[in-house]
Amino acid sequence: MRIALTATMLALASLAMPAVAQEQRPVEEQIGAGGRPVGANWSRSPVIAQHGMAATAHPLATQIALDILKSGGTAVDASIAANAALGLMEPTGNGIGGDLYAIIYDPRTDKLYGINGSGRSPKGQTLAQLLEKLNGAAALPPVGPLPVTIPGTVDAWFAMHERFGKMPMSDVLAPTVKYGREGHPVAPIIAMYLDRSLRSYTRRLESYPFEFDNARATYFADGTAPKAGDVFKNPDLADTLETIGRDGRDAFYAGDLARVMVDYLQRQGSAYTLEDFASHTSDWVEPACAEYRDGYELCELPPNGQGFAALQMVNILKNVDLRQWERGSPEVIHYITEAKRLAYADVARFYADTDFFPFPKDLLTEEYGRERFALIDPERATPEFGPGEPKLEGEGDTTYLTVTDKDGMMVSLIQSNYRGMGGGLVPDGLGFMFQDRGELFSLDPAHPNAYEPGKRPFHTIIPAFVKKDGKPFMTLGLMGGGMQPQGHVQVLINMVDFGMNVQEAGDAARINHDGGRQPTEALSGPAADPLGTLNVEPGIPQATIERLREMGHNVRVVSNGIMFGGYQAIVRDPETGVYSGATEMRKDGQASGY
Repeated sequence: MRIALTATMLALASLAMPAVAQEQRPVEEQIGAGGRPVGANWSRSPVIAQHGMAATAHPLATQIALDILKSGGTAVDASIAANAALGLMEPTGNGIGGDLYAIIYDPRTDKLYGINGSGRSPKGQTLAQLLEKLNGAAALPPVGPLPVTIPGTVDAWFAMHERFGKMPMSDVLAPTVKYGREGHPVAPIIAMYLDRSLRSYTRRLESYPFEFDNARATYFADGTAPKAGDVFKNPDLADTLETIGRDGRDAFYAGDLARVMVDYLQRQGSAYTLEDFASHTSDWVEPACAEYRDGYELCELPPNGQGFAALQMVNILKNVDLRQWERGSPEVIHYITEAKRLAYADVARFYADTDFFPFPKDLLTEEYGRERFALIDPERATPEFGPGEPKLEGEGDTTYLTVTDKDGMMVSLIQSNYRGMGGGLVPDGLGFMFQDRGELFSLDPAHPNAYEPGKRPFHTIIPAFVKKDGKPFMTLGLMGGGMQPQGHVQVLINMVDFGMNVQEAGDAARINHDGGRQPTEALSGPAADPLGTLNVEPGIPQATIERLREMGHNVRVVSNGIMFGGYQAIVRDPETGVYSGATEMRKDGQASGY
Protein backbone atom coordinates (compact mmCIF):
# COMPACT_ATOMS: atom_id res chain seq x y z
CA MET A 1 0.00 0.00 0.00
CA ARG A 2 2.83 2.37 0.91
CA ILE A 3 4.49 1.74 -2.47
CA ALA A 4 1.24 2.35 -4.28
CA LEU A 5 0.65 5.59 -2.39
CA THR A 6 4.18 6.77 -3.10
CA ALA A 7 3.74 6.11 -6.80
CA THR A 8 0.46 7.95 -6.81
CA MET A 9 1.98 10.92 -5.00
CA LEU A 10 4.85 11.04 -7.50
CA ALA A 11 2.40 10.99 -10.37
CA LEU A 12 0.38 13.82 -8.87
CA ALA A 13 3.54 15.80 -8.19
CA SER A 14 4.60 15.40 -11.80
CA LEU A 15 1.22 16.72 -12.90
CA ALA A 16 1.71 19.77 -10.70
CA MET A 17 5.15 20.54 -12.13
CA PRO A 18 5.26 23.43 -14.60
CA ALA A 19 5.08 22.26 -18.22
CA VAL A 20 6.65 23.77 -21.28
CA ALA A 21 4.35 26.56 -22.43
CA GLN A 22 2.27 25.72 -25.48
CA GLU A 23 3.71 28.58 -27.53
CA GLN A 24 7.27 27.38 -26.80
CA ARG A 25 6.75 23.98 -28.42
CA PRO A 26 7.36 23.39 -32.14
CA VAL A 27 4.20 23.95 -34.17
CA GLU A 28 3.97 20.29 -35.14
CA GLU A 29 3.90 19.32 -31.43
CA GLN A 30 1.26 21.82 -30.30
CA ILE A 31 -2.21 20.59 -29.45
CA GLY A 32 -4.92 21.84 -31.80
CA ALA A 33 -8.58 22.71 -31.47
CA GLY A 34 -11.02 20.17 -30.13
CA GLY A 35 -14.01 18.86 -32.05
CA ARG A 36 -17.43 20.50 -32.14
CA PRO A 37 -20.82 18.98 -32.92
CA VAL A 38 -21.65 21.92 -35.21
CA GLY A 39 -19.69 24.77 -36.74
CA ALA A 40 -15.98 25.32 -37.22
CA ASN A 41 -13.64 23.57 -34.77
CA TRP A 42 -11.73 26.82 -34.20
CA SER A 43 -14.76 28.83 -33.05
CA ARG A 44 -17.38 28.90 -30.31
CA SER A 45 -21.13 29.15 -30.65
CA PRO A 46 -22.64 32.61 -30.92
CA VAL A 47 -24.54 33.76 -27.83
CA ILE A 48 -28.28 33.81 -28.53
CA ALA A 49 -30.89 35.74 -26.53
CA GLN A 50 -34.24 37.39 -27.13
CA HIS A 51 -34.66 40.51 -24.98
CA GLY A 52 -31.32 42.28 -24.98
CA MET A 53 -27.64 41.72 -25.55
CA ALA A 54 -24.25 43.31 -24.97
CA ALA A 55 -20.83 42.45 -26.36
CA THR A 56 -17.85 44.27 -24.89
CA ALA A 57 -14.13 43.81 -24.29
CA HIS A 58 -14.63 42.98 -20.58
CA PRO A 59 -17.12 40.56 -18.96
CA LEU A 60 -17.89 42.94 -16.09
CA ALA A 61 -18.74 45.74 -18.55
CA THR A 62 -21.04 43.36 -20.40
CA GLN A 63 -22.79 42.48 -17.13
CA ILE A 64 -23.20 46.18 -16.26
CA ALA A 65 -24.84 46.79 -19.65
CA LEU A 66 -27.27 43.91 -19.08
CA ASP A 67 -28.12 45.18 -15.58
CA ILE A 68 -28.99 48.58 -17.08
CA LEU A 69 -31.18 46.95 -19.72
CA LYS A 70 -32.99 44.85 -17.09
CA SER A 71 -33.57 48.01 -15.02
CA GLY A 72 -35.46 49.61 -17.90
CA GLY A 73 -32.65 51.45 -19.60
CA THR A 74 -32.32 51.70 -23.37
CA ALA A 75 -29.45 50.31 -25.43
CA VAL A 76 -27.96 53.82 -25.34
CA ASP A 77 -28.12 53.94 -21.53
CA ALA A 78 -26.47 50.52 -21.39
CA SER A 79 -23.78 51.41 -23.92
CA ILE A 80 -22.81 54.52 -21.94
CA ALA A 81 -22.67 52.47 -18.74
CA ALA A 82 -20.49 49.84 -20.41
CA ASN A 83 -18.23 52.48 -21.94
CA ALA A 84 -17.72 54.12 -18.54
CA ALA A 85 -16.86 50.74 -17.05
CA LEU A 86 -14.36 50.00 -19.81
CA GLY A 87 -12.62 53.32 -19.15
CA LEU A 88 -11.95 52.02 -15.65
CA MET A 89 -11.36 48.34 -16.44
CA GLU A 90 -9.65 48.63 -19.83
CA PRO A 91 -7.72 51.93 -19.55
CA THR A 92 -5.29 50.59 -22.16
CA GLY A 93 -7.98 51.00 -24.79
CA ASN A 94 -10.20 53.92 -23.86
CA GLY A 95 -11.37 56.41 -21.28
CA ILE A 96 -13.07 59.77 -20.83
CA GLY A 97 -9.87 61.50 -21.94
CA GLY A 98 -10.54 60.25 -25.48
CA ASP A 99 -13.09 60.45 -28.30
CA LEU A 100 -16.20 58.50 -29.27
CA TYR A 101 -18.14 57.62 -32.41
CA ALA A 102 -21.41 55.69 -32.58
CA ILE A 103 -24.07 54.48 -34.98
CA ILE A 104 -27.51 54.09 -33.41
CA TYR A 105 -30.49 52.35 -34.99
CA ASP A 106 -33.73 53.79 -33.61
CA PRO A 107 -36.72 51.46 -34.19
CA ARG A 108 -39.20 54.29 -33.57
CA THR A 109 -38.05 56.19 -36.64
CA ASP A 110 -36.50 53.20 -38.47
CA LYS A 111 -33.36 55.28 -39.08
CA LEU A 112 -29.63 55.16 -38.47
CA TYR A 113 -28.09 58.06 -36.54
CA GLY A 114 -24.38 58.78 -36.38
CA ILE A 115 -22.53 60.81 -33.78
CA ASN A 116 -19.02 62.19 -34.12
CA GLY A 117 -17.71 62.86 -30.64
CA SER A 118 -14.15 63.82 -31.54
CA GLY A 119 -12.27 66.76 -30.10
CA ARG A 120 -10.47 69.67 -31.72
CA SER A 121 -7.12 71.42 -31.49
CA PRO A 122 -6.63 74.68 -29.51
CA LYS A 123 -8.32 77.62 -31.21
CA GLY A 124 -5.53 79.99 -30.24
CA GLN A 125 -2.57 78.04 -31.63
CA THR A 126 -1.53 78.29 -35.29
CA LEU A 127 0.52 75.80 -37.28
CA ALA A 128 3.46 78.19 -37.16
CA GLN A 129 3.26 78.35 -33.36
CA LEU A 130 3.02 74.57 -33.13
CA LEU A 131 6.04 74.12 -35.42
CA GLU A 132 8.00 76.48 -33.20
CA LYS A 133 7.23 74.27 -30.18
CA LEU A 134 8.32 71.19 -32.15
CA ASN A 135 11.83 72.60 -32.64
CA GLY A 136 12.25 71.17 -36.12
CA ALA A 137 10.65 67.77 -35.51
CA ALA A 138 9.00 66.29 -38.59
CA ALA A 139 5.90 65.08 -36.77
CA LEU A 140 3.97 65.54 -33.56
CA PRO A 141 5.27 63.42 -30.66
CA PRO A 142 3.21 60.52 -29.28
CA VAL A 143 3.29 61.80 -25.68
CA GLY A 144 3.10 65.04 -23.72
CA PRO A 145 0.89 68.11 -24.23
CA LEU A 146 1.29 68.75 -27.97
CA PRO A 147 -0.76 65.80 -29.34
CA VAL A 148 -3.64 66.35 -26.87
CA THR A 149 -7.02 67.17 -28.37
CA ILE A 150 -10.19 68.03 -26.44
CA PRO A 151 -11.72 64.85 -24.92
CA GLY A 152 -15.00 64.36 -26.75
CA THR A 153 -16.45 61.28 -25.05
CA VAL A 154 -18.39 62.90 -22.20
CA ASP A 155 -20.16 65.37 -24.50
CA ALA A 156 -21.08 62.52 -26.86
CA TRP A 157 -22.50 60.53 -23.94
CA PHE A 158 -24.82 63.38 -23.02
CA ALA A 159 -25.82 64.06 -26.63
CA MET A 160 -26.74 60.38 -27.08
CA HIS A 161 -28.47 60.25 -23.72
CA GLU A 162 -30.56 63.36 -24.34
CA ARG A 163 -31.89 61.88 -27.57
CA PHE A 164 -32.22 58.17 -26.75
CA GLY A 165 -31.71 57.63 -23.00
CA LYS A 166 -34.24 57.01 -20.23
CA MET A 167 -32.35 56.45 -16.97
CA PRO A 168 -30.74 59.31 -15.00
CA MET A 169 -27.08 59.66 -15.91
CA SER A 170 -26.14 59.28 -12.27
CA ASP A 171 -27.69 55.78 -12.30
CA VAL A 172 -26.00 54.96 -15.61
CA LEU A 173 -22.55 55.80 -14.20
CA ALA A 174 -23.15 54.42 -10.69
CA PRO A 175 -21.86 50.87 -11.34
CA THR A 176 -18.49 52.17 -12.49
CA VAL A 177 -18.31 54.61 -9.57
CA LYS A 178 -18.73 51.63 -7.24
CA TYR A 179 -16.13 49.51 -9.04
CA GLY A 180 -13.74 52.46 -9.06
CA ARG A 181 -13.89 52.71 -5.27
CA GLU A 182 -14.13 49.03 -4.37
CA GLY A 183 -11.89 47.67 -7.13
CA HIS A 184 -12.09 44.93 -9.75
CA PRO A 185 -9.73 42.07 -10.74
CA VAL A 186 -7.59 42.93 -13.78
CA ALA A 187 -8.23 40.74 -16.84
CA PRO A 188 -5.30 38.84 -18.46
CA ILE A 189 -4.97 40.59 -21.82
CA ILE A 190 -5.53 44.01 -20.25
CA ALA A 191 -2.76 43.19 -17.76
CA MET A 192 -0.46 42.43 -20.68
CA TYR A 193 -1.31 45.77 -22.30
CA LEU A 194 -0.75 47.63 -19.01
CA ASP A 195 2.74 46.14 -18.78
CA ARG A 196 3.45 47.07 -22.39
CA SER A 197 2.22 50.60 -21.74
CA LEU A 198 4.44 51.12 -18.72
CA ARG A 199 7.49 49.91 -20.62
CA SER A 200 6.58 52.13 -23.59
CA TYR A 201 6.14 55.26 -21.45
CA THR A 202 9.40 54.55 -19.64
CA ARG A 203 11.25 54.39 -22.97
CA ARG A 204 9.57 57.51 -24.32
CA LEU A 205 10.43 59.56 -21.26
CA GLU A 206 14.05 59.39 -22.42
CA SER A 207 13.24 61.02 -25.79
CA TYR A 208 10.23 63.16 -24.89
CA PRO A 209 10.36 64.25 -21.22
CA PHE A 210 6.82 64.79 -19.93
CA GLU A 211 4.93 64.81 -16.65
CA PHE A 212 4.31 61.16 -15.77
CA ASP A 213 4.02 61.22 -11.98
CA ASN A 214 0.21 61.53 -12.07
CA ALA A 215 -0.14 58.60 -14.47
CA ARG A 216 2.27 56.51 -12.43
CA ALA A 217 0.31 57.18 -9.24
CA THR A 218 -3.00 56.34 -10.95
CA TYR A 219 -2.09 53.17 -12.84
CA PHE A 220 1.36 51.97 -11.67
CA ALA A 221 1.44 52.94 -8.00
CA ASP A 222 4.13 50.48 -6.88
CA GLY A 223 6.27 51.05 -9.95
CA THR A 224 4.93 48.02 -11.81
CA ALA A 225 1.84 47.30 -13.87
CA PRO A 226 -1.09 45.46 -12.25
CA LYS A 227 -1.05 41.74 -13.01
CA ALA A 228 -3.95 39.52 -14.02
CA GLY A 229 -6.15 38.97 -10.99
CA ASP A 230 -4.82 41.96 -9.04
CA VAL A 231 -7.62 44.11 -7.63
CA PHE A 232 -7.33 47.56 -9.20
CA LYS A 233 -8.99 50.67 -7.76
CA ASN A 234 -9.29 54.18 -9.20
CA PRO A 235 -11.11 56.35 -6.64
CA ASP A 236 -10.14 59.53 -8.50
CA LEU A 237 -12.01 58.36 -11.59
CA ALA A 238 -14.95 57.31 -9.39
CA ASP A 239 -15.14 60.86 -8.00
CA THR A 240 -14.94 62.34 -11.51
CA LEU A 241 -17.73 60.12 -12.85
CA GLU A 242 -19.89 60.79 -9.80
CA THR A 243 -19.51 64.53 -10.41
CA ILE A 244 -20.41 64.12 -14.09
CA GLY A 245 -23.44 62.00 -13.24
CA ARG A 246 -24.67 64.48 -10.65
CA ASP A 247 -23.83 67.81 -12.29
CA GLY A 248 -24.03 66.95 -15.99
CA ARG A 249 -22.01 67.62 -19.09
CA ASP A 250 -21.03 71.16 -18.11
CA ALA A 251 -19.20 69.90 -15.03
CA PHE A 252 -16.64 68.41 -17.40
CA TYR A 253 -16.44 71.18 -19.99
CA ALA A 254 -17.19 74.39 -18.09
CA GLY A 255 -17.06 73.66 -14.36
CA ASP A 256 -14.48 72.66 -11.79
CA LEU A 257 -13.32 69.59 -13.73
CA ALA A 258 -12.62 71.75 -16.78
CA ARG A 259 -10.63 74.22 -14.70
CA VAL A 260 -8.49 71.40 -13.28
CA MET A 261 -7.83 70.08 -16.80
CA VAL A 262 -6.96 73.45 -18.31
CA ASP A 263 -4.73 74.46 -15.39
CA TYR A 264 -2.87 71.16 -15.67
CA LEU A 265 -2.48 71.32 -19.46
CA GLN A 266 -1.25 74.92 -19.40
CA ARG A 267 1.40 73.97 -16.82
CA GLN A 268 2.64 71.40 -19.34
CA GLY A 269 2.89 74.01 -22.10
CA SER A 270 -0.46 73.43 -23.81
CA ALA A 271 -2.35 76.24 -25.57
CA TYR A 272 -5.80 75.10 -24.40
CA THR A 273 -8.12 77.54 -22.64
CA LEU A 274 -11.38 77.20 -20.74
CA GLU A 275 -13.16 78.59 -23.80
CA ASP A 276 -11.82 75.69 -25.91
CA PHE A 277 -13.45 73.24 -23.53
CA ALA A 278 -16.67 75.20 -23.01
CA SER A 279 -17.28 75.58 -26.75
CA HIS A 280 -16.74 71.90 -27.58
CA THR A 281 -19.67 70.12 -29.27
CA SER A 282 -20.34 66.72 -30.79
CA ASP A 283 -21.85 66.47 -34.27
CA TRP A 284 -24.78 64.34 -35.40
CA VAL A 285 -23.73 63.02 -38.81
CA GLU A 286 -25.34 60.96 -41.57
CA PRO A 287 -24.06 57.39 -42.00
CA ALA A 288 -23.48 56.26 -45.59
CA CYS A 289 -23.97 52.71 -46.86
CA ALA A 290 -22.57 50.69 -49.75
CA GLU A 291 -24.22 47.49 -50.98
CA TYR A 292 -21.89 44.53 -51.27
CA ARG A 293 -24.06 41.73 -52.68
CA ASP A 294 -27.20 39.68 -51.89
CA GLY A 295 -28.85 42.70 -50.25
CA TYR A 296 -26.14 43.27 -47.62
CA GLU A 297 -25.10 46.91 -47.08
CA LEU A 298 -22.18 48.07 -44.97
CA CYS A 299 -22.77 51.42 -43.25
CA GLU A 300 -20.06 53.74 -41.89
CA LEU A 301 -19.59 57.31 -40.62
CA PRO A 302 -18.03 60.12 -42.69
CA PRO A 303 -14.58 61.69 -42.10
CA ASN A 304 -12.72 62.85 -40.09
CA GLY A 305 -12.80 59.10 -39.48
CA GLN A 306 -11.67 56.39 -41.90
CA GLY A 307 -14.99 54.51 -42.09
CA PHE A 308 -15.62 55.40 -45.72
CA ALA A 309 -12.47 53.44 -46.62
CA ALA A 310 -14.44 50.28 -45.86
CA LEU A 311 -17.18 51.45 -48.24
CA GLN A 312 -14.58 52.09 -50.93
CA MET A 313 -13.26 48.55 -50.43
CA VAL A 314 -16.80 47.19 -50.78
CA ASN A 315 -17.31 49.08 -54.03
CA ILE A 316 -14.04 47.68 -55.38
CA LEU A 317 -14.55 44.06 -54.25
CA LYS A 318 -18.13 43.77 -55.51
CA ASN A 319 -16.58 43.61 -59.00
CA VAL A 320 -15.17 40.12 -58.41
CA ASP A 321 -16.95 37.02 -57.10
CA LEU A 322 -14.70 35.85 -54.29
CA ARG A 323 -16.85 32.74 -53.80
CA GLN A 324 -15.13 31.05 -56.74
CA TRP A 325 -12.14 30.41 -54.45
CA GLU A 326 -11.67 29.10 -50.90
CA ARG A 327 -11.64 31.72 -48.12
CA GLY A 328 -7.99 31.03 -47.32
CA SER A 329 -6.86 31.09 -50.94
CA PRO A 330 -4.17 33.46 -52.24
CA GLU A 331 -6.67 34.90 -54.73
CA VAL A 332 -9.13 36.05 -52.06
CA ILE A 333 -6.42 37.52 -49.86
CA HIS A 334 -4.74 39.20 -52.84
CA TYR A 335 -7.95 40.97 -53.89
CA ILE A 336 -8.75 42.08 -50.32
CA THR A 337 -5.22 43.42 -49.88
CA GLU A 338 -5.14 45.33 -53.17
CA ALA A 339 -8.60 46.79 -52.52
CA LYS A 340 -7.39 47.98 -49.13
CA ARG A 341 -4.27 49.56 -50.65
CA LEU A 342 -6.34 51.38 -53.28
CA ALA A 343 -8.79 52.70 -50.69
CA TYR A 344 -6.03 53.85 -48.35
CA ALA A 345 -4.28 55.76 -51.10
CA ASP A 346 -7.42 57.92 -51.12
CA VAL A 347 -7.60 57.98 -47.31
CA ALA A 348 -4.12 59.49 -47.16
CA ARG A 349 -5.01 62.14 -49.73
CA PHE A 350 -8.62 63.15 -49.07
CA TYR A 351 -9.80 62.17 -45.55
CA ALA A 352 -9.90 65.05 -43.05
CA ASP A 353 -12.19 67.19 -40.92
CA THR A 354 -15.06 68.01 -43.29
CA ASP A 355 -15.49 71.44 -41.68
CA PHE A 356 -12.18 72.30 -43.35
CA PHE A 357 -12.12 70.01 -46.42
CA PRO A 358 -15.37 68.66 -47.94
CA PHE A 359 -15.29 64.93 -48.64
CA PRO A 360 -15.19 64.11 -52.40
CA LYS A 361 -18.47 62.22 -52.83
CA ASP A 362 -17.26 60.61 -56.06
CA LEU A 363 -15.09 58.31 -53.95
CA LEU A 364 -18.16 56.36 -52.86
CA THR A 365 -19.76 55.79 -56.27
CA GLU A 366 -19.92 52.35 -57.85
CA GLU A 367 -18.42 53.77 -61.03
CA TYR A 368 -15.37 54.96 -59.13
CA GLY A 369 -15.15 51.52 -57.48
CA ARG A 370 -15.08 49.90 -60.92
CA GLU A 371 -12.34 52.28 -62.06
CA ARG A 372 -10.21 51.44 -59.03
CA PHE A 373 -10.87 47.70 -59.40
CA ALA A 374 -9.54 47.85 -62.96
CA LEU A 375 -6.14 48.83 -61.53
CA ILE A 376 -5.74 45.49 -59.75
CA ASP A 377 -3.44 42.98 -61.45
CA PRO A 378 -4.92 39.55 -60.57
CA GLU A 379 -1.49 37.92 -60.73
CA ARG A 380 0.81 40.44 -59.07
CA ALA A 381 0.91 42.96 -56.23
CA THR A 382 1.15 46.45 -57.72
CA PRO A 383 4.29 48.15 -56.32
CA GLU A 384 2.48 51.40 -55.55
CA PHE A 385 -1.05 52.78 -55.86
CA GLY A 386 -1.68 56.51 -56.07
CA PRO A 387 -4.90 58.27 -55.08
CA GLY A 388 -7.71 58.65 -57.57
CA GLU A 389 -8.89 61.90 -59.10
CA PRO A 390 -12.41 62.57 -57.82
CA LYS A 391 -14.14 65.89 -58.25
CA LEU A 392 -13.25 68.11 -55.30
CA GLU A 393 -15.85 70.27 -53.62
CA GLY A 394 -14.89 73.70 -51.98
CA GLU A 395 -0.91 50.51 -33.53
CA GLY A 396 -3.56 52.27 -32.14
CA ASP A 397 -5.58 50.96 -29.04
CA THR A 398 -9.33 51.20 -28.84
CA THR A 399 -12.43 49.61 -27.34
CA TYR A 400 -15.53 48.66 -29.30
CA LEU A 401 -18.84 47.67 -27.76
CA THR A 402 -22.34 46.99 -28.97
CA VAL A 403 -25.66 46.82 -27.11
CA THR A 404 -29.19 45.98 -28.28
CA ASP A 405 -32.44 46.15 -26.34
CA LYS A 406 -35.92 44.62 -26.21
CA ASP A 407 -37.39 47.34 -28.43
CA GLY A 408 -34.91 46.73 -31.25
CA MET A 409 -32.60 49.69 -30.61
CA MET A 410 -29.06 48.79 -31.70
CA VAL A 411 -25.92 50.72 -30.69
CA SER A 412 -22.53 50.36 -32.37
CA LEU A 413 -20.00 52.36 -30.32
CA ILE A 414 -16.24 52.79 -30.46
CA GLN A 415 -14.07 54.80 -28.11
CA SER A 416 -10.34 55.39 -27.78
CA ASN A 417 -7.46 57.42 -26.38
CA TYR A 418 -5.51 56.62 -29.59
CA ARG A 419 -1.97 55.31 -29.12
CA GLY A 420 -1.76 52.99 -26.12
CA MET A 421 -3.38 54.52 -23.07
CA GLY A 422 -2.97 58.04 -24.45
CA GLY A 423 -0.28 60.68 -24.23
CA GLY A 424 0.80 59.93 -20.65
CA LEU A 425 -0.83 62.99 -19.06
CA VAL A 426 -3.30 62.48 -16.19
CA PRO A 427 -4.89 65.72 -14.88
CA ASP A 428 -4.50 66.25 -11.15
CA GLY A 429 -6.79 63.99 -9.14
CA LEU A 430 -9.20 63.15 -11.99
CA GLY A 431 -8.18 59.53 -12.66
CA PHE A 432 -8.05 59.45 -16.47
CA MET A 433 -5.47 60.06 -19.18
CA PHE A 434 -5.69 62.56 -22.04
CA GLN A 435 -5.71 61.17 -25.57
CA ASP A 436 -2.85 61.81 -28.01
CA ARG A 437 -5.05 61.88 -31.12
CA GLY A 438 -3.44 65.09 -32.38
CA GLU A 439 -0.45 63.01 -33.40
CA LEU A 440 -2.46 62.20 -36.53
CA PHE A 441 -2.39 65.76 -37.89
CA SER A 442 -0.19 66.38 -40.91
CA LEU A 443 2.32 69.23 -40.64
CA ASP A 444 2.16 69.87 -44.40
CA PRO A 445 0.07 73.09 -44.75
CA ALA A 446 -1.13 71.95 -48.20
CA HIS A 447 -2.63 68.71 -46.84
CA PRO A 448 -6.39 68.52 -46.11
CA ASN A 449 -5.43 66.96 -42.77
CA ALA A 450 -2.94 69.73 -41.88
CA TYR A 451 -2.99 71.07 -38.34
CA GLU A 452 -5.15 74.18 -37.97
CA PRO A 453 -6.68 75.92 -34.94
CA GLY A 454 -9.99 74.41 -33.78
CA LYS A 455 -9.71 71.42 -36.12
CA ARG A 456 -10.34 67.70 -35.64
CA PRO A 457 -7.46 65.42 -36.73
CA PHE A 458 -7.83 62.40 -38.98
CA HIS A 459 -9.33 59.59 -36.90
CA THR A 460 -8.92 55.82 -37.03
CA ILE A 461 -11.81 54.67 -34.80
CA ILE A 462 -14.98 53.66 -36.64
CA PRO A 463 -18.19 51.84 -35.65
CA ALA A 464 -20.05 49.90 -38.32
CA PHE A 465 -23.55 48.68 -39.09
CA VAL A 466 -24.92 46.22 -41.66
CA LYS A 467 -28.35 46.23 -43.28
CA LYS A 468 -29.96 43.26 -45.03
CA ASP A 469 -32.59 44.05 -47.65
CA GLY A 470 -32.89 47.52 -46.16
CA LYS A 471 -33.56 46.27 -42.61
CA PRO A 472 -31.27 46.47 -39.56
CA PHE A 473 -29.14 43.34 -39.43
CA MET A 474 -25.86 43.69 -37.53
CA THR A 475 -23.78 45.98 -35.37
CA LEU A 476 -20.05 45.36 -35.56
CA GLY A 477 -16.70 46.84 -34.79
CA LEU A 478 -13.13 45.68 -34.97
CA MET A 479 -10.77 47.88 -32.98
CA GLY A 480 -7.17 48.58 -33.89
CA GLY A 481 -5.93 51.53 -35.98
CA GLY A 482 -5.76 50.89 -39.72
CA MET A 483 -7.02 47.34 -39.14
CA GLN A 484 -10.55 48.59 -38.69
CA PRO A 485 -11.92 49.19 -42.23
CA GLN A 486 -10.19 46.11 -43.63
CA GLY A 487 -11.43 44.14 -40.63
CA HIS A 488 -15.04 45.24 -41.21
CA VAL A 489 -14.77 44.10 -44.83
CA GLN A 490 -13.20 40.76 -43.91
CA VAL A 491 -16.03 40.00 -41.47
CA LEU A 492 -18.60 40.94 -44.13
CA ILE A 493 -16.90 38.67 -46.69
CA ASN A 494 -16.73 35.81 -44.18
CA MET A 495 -20.47 36.00 -43.58
CA VAL A 496 -21.85 36.93 -47.00
CA ASP A 497 -19.52 35.00 -49.30
CA PHE A 498 -18.47 32.08 -47.12
CA GLY A 499 -21.47 31.46 -44.87
CA MET A 500 -19.81 31.90 -41.50
CA ASN A 501 -21.93 32.76 -38.48
CA VAL A 502 -21.29 35.93 -36.48
CA GLN A 503 -18.87 34.19 -34.09
CA GLU A 504 -16.91 32.30 -36.76
CA ALA A 505 -16.60 35.46 -38.84
CA GLY A 506 -14.65 37.07 -36.01
CA ASP A 507 -12.61 34.06 -34.90
CA ALA A 508 -11.36 33.23 -38.40
CA ALA A 509 -7.74 34.11 -39.14
CA ARG A 510 -7.37 37.64 -40.43
CA ILE A 511 -4.96 39.72 -42.46
CA ASN A 512 -3.77 43.25 -41.73
CA HIS A 513 -2.07 45.17 -44.50
CA ASP A 514 0.09 47.94 -43.06
CA GLY A 515 1.92 50.63 -45.01
CA GLY A 516 1.39 52.79 -48.06
CA ARG A 517 1.06 56.55 -47.92
CA GLN A 518 -0.23 57.91 -44.59
CA PRO A 519 -2.59 60.83 -43.74
CA THR A 520 0.25 62.39 -41.74
CA GLU A 521 2.74 62.45 -44.65
CA ALA A 522 3.39 65.44 -46.90
CA LEU A 523 1.54 65.41 -50.22
CA SER A 524 4.75 65.86 -52.21
CA GLY A 525 7.53 63.29 -52.30
CA PRO A 526 7.41 59.49 -52.33
CA ALA A 527 5.55 57.38 -49.80
CA ALA A 528 7.79 56.02 -47.07
CA ASP A 529 6.52 52.46 -47.63
CA PRO A 530 4.52 52.19 -50.88
CA LEU A 531 4.09 48.39 -50.97
CA GLY A 532 3.67 47.90 -47.24
CA THR A 533 3.57 44.63 -45.33
CA LEU A 534 0.83 42.00 -45.49
CA ASN A 535 0.59 40.65 -41.94
CA VAL A 536 -1.27 37.33 -41.61
CA GLU A 537 -2.27 35.15 -38.68
CA PRO A 538 -1.04 31.54 -38.36
CA GLY A 539 -4.41 30.21 -39.52
CA ILE A 540 -3.66 31.32 -43.08
CA PRO A 541 -2.42 28.22 -45.02
CA GLN A 542 1.30 28.01 -45.63
CA ALA A 543 0.73 27.33 -49.32
CA THR A 544 -1.25 30.58 -49.55
CA ILE A 545 1.54 32.51 -47.84
CA GLU A 546 4.12 31.15 -50.27
CA ARG A 547 1.96 31.97 -53.29
CA LEU A 548 1.32 35.52 -52.04
CA ARG A 549 5.06 36.04 -51.74
CA GLU A 550 5.49 34.80 -55.30
CA MET A 551 2.88 37.39 -56.33
CA GLY A 552 5.06 40.14 -54.88
CA HIS A 553 3.49 40.68 -51.47
CA ASN A 554 5.73 41.30 -48.48
CA VAL A 555 4.13 38.71 -46.16
CA ARG A 556 4.81 38.39 -42.44
CA VAL A 557 3.22 35.80 -40.13
CA VAL A 558 2.27 37.31 -36.74
CA SER A 559 1.06 34.96 -34.02
CA ASN A 560 0.16 37.13 -31.00
CA GLY A 561 -3.10 38.55 -32.36
CA ILE A 562 -2.43 42.11 -31.15
CA MET A 563 -2.46 43.87 -34.52
CA PHE A 564 -5.53 42.04 -35.78
CA GLY A 565 -8.00 43.93 -33.64
CA GLY A 566 -10.73 43.05 -31.19
CA TYR A 567 -14.12 42.14 -32.61
CA GLN A 568 -17.62 42.41 -31.15
CA ALA A 569 -20.89 42.06 -33.05
CA ILE A 570 -24.60 41.44 -32.64
CA VAL A 571 -26.93 40.12 -35.37
CA ARG A 572 -30.69 40.65 -35.20
CA ASP A 573 -32.96 38.12 -36.87
CA PRO A 574 -35.34 40.30 -38.95
CA GLU A 575 -38.21 37.81 -38.56
CA THR A 576 -38.05 36.87 -34.87
CA GLY A 577 -36.02 39.73 -33.37
CA VAL A 578 -33.71 37.22 -31.68
CA TYR A 579 -30.14 38.43 -31.16
CA SER A 580 -26.92 36.48 -31.82
CA GLY A 581 -23.81 37.99 -30.29
CA ALA A 582 -20.08 37.43 -30.64
CA THR A 583 -16.81 38.47 -29.11
CA GLU A 584 -13.44 36.88 -29.77
CA MET A 585 -10.32 35.20 -28.47
CA ARG A 586 -8.04 38.19 -29.11
CA LYS A 587 -9.56 40.13 -26.19
CA ASP A 588 -10.87 39.47 -22.66
CA GLY A 589 -14.43 40.18 -23.79
CA GLN A 590 -17.80 38.58 -23.42
CA ALA A 591 -21.08 38.57 -25.30
CA SER A 592 -24.14 37.91 -23.18
CA GLY A 593 -27.87 38.45 -23.25
CA TYR A 594 -31.11 37.69 -21.50
